[in-house]
Amino acid sequence: MNCKFVASESLDRRRFLRCALASGAALGSGVLAETAAAVPAVAEGGTQSDAQFVFEARFYEKLANRKIKCKLCPRECMVGDKERGYCGVRENRGGVYYTLVHSRVCAAHVDPIEKKPLFHYLPGTVAFSIATAGCNVNCKFCQNWEISQSRPEQIPAQYISPHQAAEIARQNNCPTIAYTYSEPVIFAEYLMDTADAGHAAGVRSIVVSNGYMQHDSLERAYGKMDAVKIDLKAFSESYYSKVVTGQLKPVLESLVTLRKMGKWTEIVYLVVPALNDSDAELRGLASWIKTNLGPEVPLHFTQFHPEYLLKNLSITPVSTLERAKAIADAEGLHYVYIGNVPGHPAQNTYCPKCHKLLVERVGFVANKILIRKDSTCPNCRHAIPGIWRV
Repeated sequence: MNCKFVASESLDRRRFLRCALASGAALGSGVLAETAAAVPAVAEGGTQSDAQFVFEARFYEKLANRKIKCKLCPRECMVGDKERGYCGVRENRGGVYYTLVHSRVCAAHVDPIEKKPLFHYLPGTVAFSIATAGCNVNCKFCQNWEISQSRPEQIPAQYISPHQAAEIARQNNCPTIAYTYSEPVIFAEYLMDTADAGHAAGVRSIVVSNGYMQHDSLERAYGKMDAVKIDLKAFSESYYSKVVTGQLKPVLESLVTLRKMGKWTEIVYLVVPALNDSDAELRGLASWIKTNLGPEVPLHFTQFHPEYLLKNLSITPVSTLERAKAIADAEGLHYVYIGNVPGHPAQNTYCPKCHKLLVERVGFVANKILIRKDSTCPNCRHAIPGIWRV
């Protein structure tokens, strides 16, 4: 069942919950009916009262004449009364800044953790994955542009409170809630509250993000995460400016901050033919990661598929991905993966010391997990970094 809702789809309470719970895990019918009945739907255009989604934002500065300065991401939008910031989900109402997407979930699914992708975090488990509308960049290759580039009132959504999200995850044996699909930066308040509710219920939280944040919002919001996956779009400012409508430097600073915070972090680099796949850029990327983050941070080179505004380009050749991996390996990174190529051996995890297979993956399924309980290689006892056990 396809459980990513876009503007063209109709939505009802029970269909949404069926999708949200589509992991195949058994649920008592009474629980499903009770949950569905308790969760009000919000149709396109906002047929349900929007008041339930309006929370005062936590990252902004009040200015004169009812203006505000957003302090969530590096854009620092200056927003006048009755106006919104770049992301379209934060609105100034009389000099007070509000988020309009707290608990306003427009996409939900139970996904394998490998789909995020996170390869060194609880392999073989699933995550209750949720998103709201909106984003603070506009990537020309975005696969989820229908929700990321929409305002919240333009697409169907469902009210799922932080406690309800934690309960859905717990009932479906999901050890983790994942904030993903669009850009979690822009629903930071909901992410923070849901992470707190999840932790109270014994459910962890991870975020799949572009890392385009200010230092304070990163520390406060992602400080509540148990793991982080950052999409590093390229290793050049020109690419960020032309293709992403963002900046590279703040993302690099976020990665360094996350490392200093001790957050388990993995990096995905979508390799786009002729735009960010030169040897020099890939070598610079790998060298920067080794110097600033360390050789043990996993790096995923993933295959580009034509989407959104870059449909004129071709799919990334597997040989290009293999070249990228070879460059990163030569620079001394220990865990370099190839993504979106099912069955490729570079989807597996190997010991960097003795090169024995540690985790075998087929698609999004971890078939074999051979790492010892003490997080070491079973062959040579080399320590393998990551979070391997629930």
